[in-house]
Amino acid sequence: MGTAAGAVRGTTAADLEATVRGYMDACTAGDADTVAAHLAPEAVHYFPPDMYDGPWRGARTIAQRWATAVRERGSSWTVDAIVVDEPRRQAVCEWTHHKGSLGVILRGAEWYEFDGDGFITEIRAYYASPQAPDLARLELGGFDYAGRGYPHA
Repeated sequence: MGTAAGAVRGTTAADLEATVRGYMDACTAGDADTVAAHLAPEAVHYFPPDMYDGPWRGARTIAQRWATAVRERGSSWTVDAIVVDEPRRQAVCEWTHHKGSLGVILRGAEWYEFDGDGFITEIRAYYASPQAPDLARLELGGFDYAGRGYPHA
């Protein structure tokens, strides 16, 4: 998508952490251009089934959806912790999503994958919430567990 102000390029642990933090800051600012600048053009954001009409595909779609959440729901995010696996170009971020106009606080974590240039290619969102008793499988909607080699897929 190109580099925008605040977008970090590189794949060191520090670079990947800065990219996640920059992405979250851009989401909170509702700045779609800067959100997209942290993402590979073909990035995918996965969610639990039936959440946000996910998965969201493409940097521009992801960026516009979060900008809309800020504008319509008063959304903002804080980064609570980040762990980076530099050799695998992966990171996990624990966060808090404040849905200001709804009076809701949602906590969770996201798994990030990066390409060789340090752009985010994939985000998998996991939420801290009770298990839905009517679901036999609690997993990400649209995620190819079998194709990725996960057990019990």
